[in-house]
Amino acid sequence: MTVNNVIEYLQESVRKFPDKAAVIDEHGTLTYQDLDQKAKKIAGIICARCAGAINRPVAVYMEKSADCLAAFMGIVYSGNFYSPMDVRSPKERIDKILNVLRPVAVVTDGRHPASFPCETIDLSGLDMESDPPAHIDAYRNILDVDPLYVMFTSGSTGQPKGVTISHRNVIDFAEWVTRQFGFSDKTIFGNQAPFYFDSSVLDLYSTIKCGAAMLIIPERLFLFTHQLLDFLGKNNINTLCWVPSALIGVANSGLLEHANLPVLEKVLFCGEVMPNKQLNVWRKWYPNILYVNLYGPAEVTYACTYYVVDREFADEAPLPIGRPCGNTAVIILDEEGQAVQSNEIGELCVCGSCVALGYYGNREKTNASFQQNPLNVNYREIIYRTGDLAYYNGQGELMFVGRKDFQIKHQGYRIELGEIESAAYGLIQMKRCCAIYHTEKSRIELYCVTEPKLSEKEIYSWLRDKLPRYMLPGRIHLEEALPLNANGKIDRLALRKKLYT
Repeated sequence: MTVNNVIEYLQESVRKFPDKAAVIDEHGTLTYQDLDQKAKKIAGIICARCAGAINRPVAVYMEKSADCLAAFMGIVYSGNFYSPMDVRSPKERIDKILNVLRPVAVVTDGRHPASFPCETIDLSGLDMESDPPAHIDAYRNILDVDPLYVMFTSGSTGQPKGVTISHRNVIDFAEWVTRQFGFSDKTIFGNQAPFYFDSSVLDLYSTIKCGAAMLIIPERLFLFTHQLLDFLGKNNINTLCWVPSALIGVANSGLLEHANLPVLEKVLFCGEVMPNKQLNVWRKWYPNILYVNLYGPAEVTYACTYYVVDREFADEAPLPIGRPCGNTAVIILDEEGQAVQSNEIGELCVCGSCVALGYYGNREKTNASFQQNPLNVNYREIIYRTGDLAYYNGQGELMFVGRKDFQIKHQGYRIELGEIESAAYGLIQMKRCCAIYHTEKSRIELYCVTEPKLSEKEIYSWLRDKLPRYMLPGRIHLEEALPLNANGKIDRLALRKKLYT
């Protein structure tokens, strides 16, 4: 089946599974027929109130829910593209996003009253008993290279960057990931990622493509591991695609040993480094599950490499990020733009259908990160420069080293802060850690959460046997918890601000 836009995935699943649950949240269930009907009604409202709007952005200001997914599909049905916003973001950040996006409308559900400088469509009064419009055909004019969504990420200057992803980007990824990992109409996803975070893309579009079911896990359950594990078991969830922080929290709770997850088949993770220490806890109690480490920033449609965990790793060892996903190529470049040799570290760059269209409304940032492949002088071939450092190990596997901006120069040595963190995670008691460089004091600072509690001296003694002297932290901070950002990752910016205050 040749697919030009994601609505065709939805329509095929409606045809095959009209009465099957598509998405389930705390408020109820939308079958595929329900999802399609609600999406068409939303599309009708957009078309009526934003007359002539085609291939324009429509923002979505809603809590994660089944209705939110219907809003996404409704916007695409209307011939436009969506941009999810975090309702918990400060007004200042929302205003910055709207200033970049300049949407023709904002779709909301009335639960979070706010004023917007454009048409506002409140779905709280949507009449589901009425018939959808007779003709919703604007989506038929969508090209696969047209935008599907704009996902805003943080920018180093404080200005959010809108990663623009096309239908072809998502279709290419969905075709590969569902085939590679055997997703089907029998798959039941347990969704963890917020919809304004690119990790949700795998859940959403694998579900719609395969006629699978997606259960939106209530956010509060991630604070109560016992309830979370009960939820997974009672709802027969068989597939997880979570950020490592969520999996780490479960591993650290000590409750996996007593959990009852007989149908859990696949655990995929992406978004940050997964420490082998916590992964080994999962593998100890659930050894027959398929574990997959996915790597990729939002600019490459969620993931561009993968590694199926197929051997044992020591707790302190790094986990490979593997090999390129289908229809994707990875090149590692040195500072002169030349390909590195095996085992040499360089910047990981990506090309293929996964590469985003760029940053919405920001040509300067786009040109800085999306560039002509320096190894190809014969025709236009755009690569995305990830800013991540990597190398190929002796087994031909890609190994993630860290961010270029996490690489520091200390005592004349180039140091990857991620290597210090990996060594610290080798401690059995280490639950979370983060290394920060204090530029003014030329000192490596290591923030740690341990259980049972360790002293700074005990942690330092461990690291002294694992790292060269010049990589040892000058100060170790013992914390009750480390701050997490909205995506569930350790908030390095918050720690850096704490360091300088």
